[in-house]
Amino acid sequence: MKLVFRWYGDKDKVTLEQIRQIPVIDGIVSAIYDTPVGTAWSEDSINLLSRKVLANGLRFEVVESVPVSEDIKLGTDKAKEHIEAYKTNIIRLAKVGVKVICYNFMPVFDWLRSDLARRLPDNSKALYYDENAVLAMNPMQSELTLPGWDASYSQKELRSILAKYKDFTEDDLWDSLKSFLDEIIPICEEYGVKMAIHPDDPPWGIFGLPRIIVDEGSYAKLFSINPSATNGVTFCTGSLGALVTNDLPAMVHKLAGRIHFAHLRNIKITGKRSFSEVAHPTACGSLDMYKIIKALHDTGFDGYIRPDHGRMIWGEEGRPGYGLYDRALGAMYLAGIWEAVRKGEKL
Repeated sequence: MKLVFRWYGDKDKVTLEQIRQIPVIDGIVSAIYDTPVGTAWSEDSINLLSRKVLANGLRFEVVESVPVSEDIKLGTDKAKEHIEAYKTNIIRLAKVGVKVICYNFMPVFDWLRSDLARRLPDNSKALYYDENAVLAMNPMQSELTLPGWDASYSQKELRSILAKYKDFTEDDLWDSLKSFLDEIIPICEEYGVKMAIHPDDPPWGIFGLPRIIVDEGSYAKLFSINPSATNGVTFCTGSLGALVTNDLPAMVHKLAGRIHFAHLRNIKITGKRSFSEVAHPTACGSLDMYKIIKALHDTGFDGYIRPDHGRMIWGEEGRPGYGLYDRALGAMYLAGIWEAVRKGEKL
């Protein structure tokens, strides 16, 4: 198991110098953020990013993410061109030692919350999702600023894209995902790169958009449409855990060998389809982090884990969910559980 830490590049308030001081962190998870979706990242940009990470004594083996364009998801006339650019990115990333690419296939919206700074009882701030608050927002009629798209689309562009999905079904999205995987997986196999799809967050439909990576059945279908072992998953406890019918430790066992990357965080279920993000320890939320980590260990997981969204604590301000302090605490907690489980097996 290798612990890694998300870094958003030079504009990130959290620096590589700070990250390298977290004792358990082995590497950095990052991406190229200044290139339009659907185009190839330049070799110069990739090489520069890799050099910066390596110069700080960290590894650069996971990219999160190489975004999948809406044209690929919709299967438009531009899909083939964008898939070719995606293949180029895989090859160029492999050349600098990248082994895993995290991506998602969520239409329009990436992870979605109703509140980016909900005050918790201890006065920390955390991401929060309330189903009623989200459903009250109508992106076709009002201004909407939420993570995942607000830096990419104007309100006019957003409405145009949503209109294209008006009659787009889950089956249509599965067809697009199959076409995408059938094209890129042979390149991944050739260059030794594993694809790790991230589950939908939240794991249910929003604004009438299809969501397809949500539960155990989703993964069975994912592997049926492309059986290559390179076609794997990012096991995100916060995303999957929001759906209370998901038994996360059991899912880890059933996904053994297919989990290439894991996002470990805790959430507290606060109502039907509503949850708050909390500190990583089991006692802080609704997920049993010990059982999840033990399941990973017991199934021989040897991939990458990162502490996922953290609270804002000790007066820190920054990108919601991606401050330094709480994620550093989370990393130490996860490493401690892993060591205890590993050593316990040897007693």
